[in-house]
Amino acid sequence: MKMNNATITISEFILQCAIESNQKNIVICVLTFIYFISMFGNLLVIVVIILSPQLHAPMYIYISTLAVIDLANGSFFIPKMLSVLLLGSPVVSYAACVLQMFLVEEMESFLLAFMAFDRYVAVVYPLQYPSVITNKTIAIGVLVLNMFAIVFNLQMLIFVSELSFCRTNILPFCFCDYATMVHVSCSEDPKYLIPMTSGLVVYGVFPQAFILLSYGRIAIEALRISSAGGKSKVFSTCVTHLLVVGLFYGPLSLFYLLPGAGVTITRETYNVMFILGNAVPLMMNPIIYSFRNKEINKSIRKLFTRKRSTL
Repeated sequence: MKMNNATITISEFILQCAIESNQKNIVICVLTFIYFISMFGNLLVIVVIILSPQLHAPMYIYISTLAVIDLANGSFFIPKMLSVLLLGSPVVSYAACVLQMFLVEEMESFLLAFMAFDRYVAVVYPLQYPSVITNKTIAIGVLVLNMFAIVFNLQMLIFVSELSFCRTNILPFCFCDYATMVHVSCSEDPKYLIPMTSGLVVYGVFPQAFILLSYGRIAIEALRISSAGGKSKVFSTCVTHLLVVGLFYGPLSLFYLLPGAGVTITRETYNVMFILGNAVPLMMNPIIYSFRNKEINKSIRKLFTRKRSTL
């Protein structure tokens, strides 16, 4: 560090991932298990969709994109958490810390909203679905969402570069996080809260509201279907997606709801919740789609049956 006019120029940060010693070994074992299952599961879903021509449809483009996001996040997030837990309080360079914040993929919230829109059009406007939802429109939509996420996150990088640190370079968290950096910095300008507020609205409130409204309308439309088989098909498809949505937003919502309800959470408990809340969905998403989606399930069985017959 260099002292200059009561401001410390930071070249590195120390991550202080506080977890009780009796929980640390359990978390490490669970994370390792989640890592291997998530890597295998997401790779399997991607390979099966690529190799199966009947799965080259809009809904499976969403699922394969979700698997790619989970694979990328798992490859980056889980090994980083394991290194932090194994090393205790590792030193992270300033550049690496900023890169961590930028690489944390937030596009999944947009993708889940996009998938809700797909189901909305399929149920409410089935005749228009083939012309509105095509492979081309999905590919363009995913590309646009990625570009938007990158541009949106650039504001965070600009604000981070302006933060000054005059007290400490210790981040009391398991990950390089913008909110934590603002908290420990000496910069008190309210403008540095803008990325947090806008991120909460753009990545949290808006997609959740859109998903709830879409599925509310789908539920109303499904209740109007006279045949029991038609209702069952609609609800079965939607339940799979809602399970994934719940896994993604559930742990994140708890971080805000519990303190607001007056529940006191220790830093150690918060860190465990953060790690598992971000890691478990990476493993569960491919499992949910593998077991609940008949076409993917069938294609996986065909893939392994074909391998056995060639041996």
